[in-house]
Amino acid sequence: MNRFIILLLTIVTANGVHAQDSTKSLSLSQVIEMVTSNHPVARQADILVEKSKADVTIARGMFDPVLKNEAAQKTFDGVNYYNYNRPELLVPTWFGIEVTTGLEYLSGNQTNPEETKGETSYLGISVPLAKNLLMDKRRAALRSAKLYRTASETEKRSILNNLMLDVTKAYWNWVQQYQVYTILTDAVEVNRKRTRLVTMAFTLGDRPAIDTVEALSQLQFFELQQSQAQLEFKNSGLELAVHLWSTNMNPVLLAEDMIPADGALLQNTATENLPDLGQLLEAARKNHPEINLYNFKLNILDVDKKLKFQELLPDVRFRYNQLGRGYNLLKTASGPLFENNFQYGITVGIPLRFSAGRGEYRKAKLKISETELQQKQKMLQVENKVKSYFNELLALQYQVNLQERAYNNYYALQRGEEIRFRSGESSLFLINSRETKALEALQKLQELKVKYYKTAATLKWAAGLLAP
Repeated sequence: MNRFIILLLTIVTANGVHAQDSTKSLSLSQVIEMVTSNHPVARQADILVEKSKADVTIARGMFDPVLKNEAAQKTFDGVNYYNYNRPELLVPTWFGIEVTTGLEYLSGNQTNPEETKGETSYLGISVPLAKNLLMDKRRAALRSAKLYRTASETEKRSILNNLMLDVTKAYWNWVQQYQVYTILTDAVEVNRKRTRLVTMAFTLGDRPAIDTVEALSQLQFFELQQSQAQLEFKNSGLELAVHLWSTNMNPVLLAEDMIPADGALLQNTATENLPDLGQLLEAARKNHPEINLYNFKLNILDVDKKLKFQELLPDVRFRYNQLGRGYNLLKTASGPLFENNFQYGITVGIPLRFSAGRGEYRKAKLKISETELQQKQKMLQVENKVKSYFNELLALQYQVNLQERAYNNYYALQRGEEIRFRSGESSLFLINSRETKALEALQKLQELKVKYYKTAATLKWAAGLLAP
């Protein structure tokens, strides 16, 4: 009888056998690397950046030199009215100035007397003197495209920040289910050995029949929980695998023997240093992608306001062409200005009420005010989220420490019940009850630790720092 009790207590207090003895493991850093490189959402974020770069190229196209040629000829009843040909190069510049140069040929019997017959060349310039001098649609489009290109990098960070939160939570959920499955597998192994020894002792007449029923009931209880834990572990692996993709954009399935590599759940979170709340808030104000996106939006609206202001100015444009005989452009360009062989003109247009301009400019300023209010509201929301998750992390650190002490107490009660059983003052039923309570406390401890690490990741997400 004494030998049976010693063997039984040895099994109860022995370290459990892990459910899987495999070298295949997957760490959180490996998961993040795979997601960053291959996840469709991450690649779509890269495409978003490339599209914005293409938009910059499109906007720069409005400053490309344009080579064109105008040719015309008319004959009627055998009369050659005119034969006209004019190749021209137009070069737009940044400050709204346009430079033109070209060759012109005109012949015929019925030409416009204002036109010069024969071969001529010209070099001209067109300058806005009021409206479109400091800003025009071409410059506004290019500046906005460049701002959108930089903003797309920030938007990519925002997308990855949200994606990494989903991935991190899925990973830690997988870790938690694995820990639960491991704990219950250990408990099943211990209770199987206990049931065999109790049955053997009953056969030898050392234990009553009721103890075999007690041992078998405890075993079946843990086997049922183990089966459910195995199911949830597999399903959590499938949820994690949703985020895993290969380099050739094929889904990656976790192997049956794949287990988490992190031993973080075995660490004491009470000794971990929490991040500084003040530094987190400052980092969120400066670097949070959603807040920075408002800065880019304000800059783009400022460009639009400058463009709309041009509608309040009169349209005054000066044009000058230096003319020359023949096709020698160098000789034409070196001729004296405003002395001979020149053409100039000034165009003036002034809306009498500027109604459209005043309305557009006022609307542009209102958009800026509206966006500034939205930015302040977003900043307050971000700060509150950071404070809220920091408070939750602080509370969870305390709860984990408290639950760890509670588990140690439950385990001490279990060991004490085993000592009482050895002296004949307890029963197998009480040992099973203490064991169940200790395992429940251990599962609760692992659950709180996972929640702690999830909240730590959520805190970084709230500050906009989770994206790699």
